[in-house]
Amino acid sequence: MAQDKTIACQDCGAEFTFTAEEQEYYASRGFTNEPKRCPDCRRTRKAQRNDGGARSGGFGGGGGGGGYRSGGGGGGYSSGPRQMYPATCAQCGRETEVPFQPRGDRPVYCRDCFSTRAPDPGRGGGRRF
Repeated sequence: MAQDKTIACQDCGAEFTFTAEEQEYYASRGFTNEPKRCPDCRRTRKAQRNDGGARSGGFGGGGGGGGYRSGGGGGGYSSGPRQMYPATCAQCGRETEVPFQPRGDRPVYCRDCFSTRAPDPGRGGGRRF
């Protein structure tokens, strides 16, 4: 059975407790790394990430999810806020932002329209996270 651990925050240096319950939660989600930041620094970091991409209709924004996560969205590598590009949804015509430079040779969809589309069978069957 897991026991509480005391860990020093890599950002502020404060000590915080990684409780047995939190360890069980991490394990149930398949996380293998312990947190490196205290709850306050995690909250601050999450707020900074959301501020950089919380534009209406685009990817990378909108809250949701709480609790603990290991690393950033791309495997723990962070280079600051994600670059977003303006686009017009090919399905509904709404202005949106996407995390890639649209080339014009393929349709671009807003978050809502993209989530309702069926997976393209020629591309491996669907979204992978």
